[in-house]
Amino acid sequence: MFLRVMVLALIGQLSLLEISADDSIKPWLTIFGKPLKTLELPKDKVALSLVELGRTLYHEKRLSRDNSISCNSCHDTKAFGVDGEKFSVGFNNHLTGRNSPTSFNAFMHVSQFWDGRAPTVEEQAKGPILAGGEMAMPSAEAVVKKINGIKGYKDLFEAAFPNSSPAITYDNVGKAIGAYERLFVTPSKFDKLLAGELSALNEKQKRGLKKFVTSGCVTCHTGNLLGGNIYQKLGLVKPWPNQKDQGRFAITKKEQDKMFFKVPSLRNIEKTGPYFHDGSSEKLSEAVEVMARHQLGREFSKEEISDIVAFLKTLTGKLNPSIAAYPEKFPD
Repeated sequence: MFLRVMVLALIGQLSLLEISADDSIKPWLTIFGKPLKTLELPKDKVALSLVELGRTLYHEKRLSRDNSISCNSCHDTKAFGVDGEKFSVGFNNHLTGRNSPTSFNAFMHVSQFWDGRAPTVEEQAKGPILAGGEMAMPSAEAVVKKINGIKGYKDLFEAAFPNSSPAITYDNVGKAIGAYERLFVTPSKFDKLLAGELSALNEKQKRGLKKFVTSGCVTCHTGNLLGGNIYQKLGLVKPWPNQKDQGRFAITKKEQDKMFFKVPSLRNIEKTGPYFHDGSSEKLSEAVEVMARHQLGREFSKEEISDIVAFLKTLTGKLNPSIAAYPEKFPD
């Protein structure tokens, strides 16, 4: 009888500790805002036509000079919006100068590209098509001419842009791809926590969340995307080893922007390596260690890194299969 009472008392103490741990997490959740929610294909006929045109163009290799590269080549909708390479391979086997960031959830970022040179996904979509080392089309006019030469696209553009004359324009290419990318939302286990389900994370993941918050990671990786909403100096405390790429400085020419990059979202970070603009870390645990050292001036223990990685894995979500699906066919 005594043993039973002791066991029940111990269980009660553990329950109180668990409640206490959950209660300690609650105040931090406001840092991350509202949970992400899965998006569906639109019901409206014109809106759906726009998204489906965007899906087709996103996967259309004929938007490249040699018909071999599409947006999806580097930002695969079935591979967390990346290609898994340190640097993507563009036209004529050219390696891009920066690691290709994920296209998932990107429309919610403050801007696009590592240096923020495009304000929206619609503008971003038009960049790589004309970039010499990527899809390498010679001009916007050449893109429009090529699309006009593919008979089936006329009807698709007219259905998506009923009030545009002509319907096939380069801006409309960007608008269609952007409309498709604006459905790239990937809710995860973490969003269940943000919605109030405190049991969504296990104890190790909760420890990782605590360390993530109390160590200062949330200074930059904040909001419901855990990043993507500010620019920050890479090598804030300890200089970044690779100083060749100066980030936003190349765009603004302002000294204060040297080594400033858009802070990446940590959504799906488990699946989107190699990490950083220069692809310099292969493993997520290494990336956490490197960030602690260069941004926070701290050395995490192996256990702390393991806990943080466990938390970061709760940010892995899935794109709605109906949105991730490749086009059933392409225009002839």
